[in-house]
Amino acid sequence: MDKIRHVPSLQGLQALVEVADSGSFTQAAQKRCLTQSAVSRQIQQLESHFGVPLFVRSSRSLQLTTEGEQVLASARSILEQLRTLEDRLAPQKRPFRIRMHVSLAVRWLLPRLSDFYRHHPDVSLAIETVATEVVEPASDSDAYIIYLPEPSTAPDCLTLFEEALVPVCAPGLGSPDRPLVALEDLPGYALLHRSSDQNDWQVWLSANGGKALQDYRHIPFNLDELALDAAARGLGVAMTDMTLAGESIQRGELVIPFGEPLKTRGIYSLCLQPSAAAHPACAPVMQWFTAQTTA
Repeated sequence: MDKIRHVPSLQGLQALVEVADSGSFTQAAQKRCLTQSAVSRQIQQLESHFGVPLFVRSSRSLQLTTEGEQVLASARSILEQLRTLEDRLAPQKRPFRIRMHVSLAVRWLLPRLSDFYRHHPDVSLAIETVATEVVEPASDSDAYIIYLPEPSTAPDCLTLFEEALVPVCAPGLGSPDRPLVALEDLPGYALLHRSSDQNDWQVWLSANGGKALQDYRHIPFNLDELALDAAARGLGVAMTDMTLAGESIQRGELVIPFGEPLKTRGIYSLCLQPSAAAHPACAPVMQWFTAQTTA
């Protein structure tokens, strides 16, 4: 029986084309709205698949190897064939597919979807959610929403909103003997984390003159959604983005007990896949998302 052959990653092939065209991992990462390490990892996976180095790297230059040139030619051909096939299969008959983190879908997009369909009743969106901290673009998506630690200048990426960290908790959390009204009261309550690295609380405490993380009690989660629900149930104080918590604050389910929103320079960005322009819904979708940035 013939040995089963595995095909190379399409994301890796896309990364190879971008790096080869730009001559830089950094520029390729900016264009794809990814971190440089994510692009490097995709190239490394591609090199591991073929068992050969694809680039000769030095401090001043980046050149394709002979094998890399061959893989690049095939990558360009494969991606072009897929784009042609997608166009031929009438993209208007399928939804415009957007990939994003589950908490962002629930907390930011879902409350706005009725407005989208009111303005575009003939356009269908397919929302794919992931629970991983890093949202990797998929070959079968038209666009994806990711968190970037700094603003991006990539032409195919639209900044939706800037990150602003705030502590939130249930209304009335505390007691007459131990009220929660200032940062000095915080050691009496659990810090709720939306990610395993606990970085958000560390950044906010450092900026506001708080104590070291080890001086507090912690309850970790891996999703904003879980941390915010735990906060609304009175389990402690969560650190989250002001925009993501906005609807719960408006409904009175959560309050900001103290402090001001801390802008981190991080952004949430909608990025288009190279093939997205061929979808008839691309323009109205982008127009609507652009309107949300000023809403």
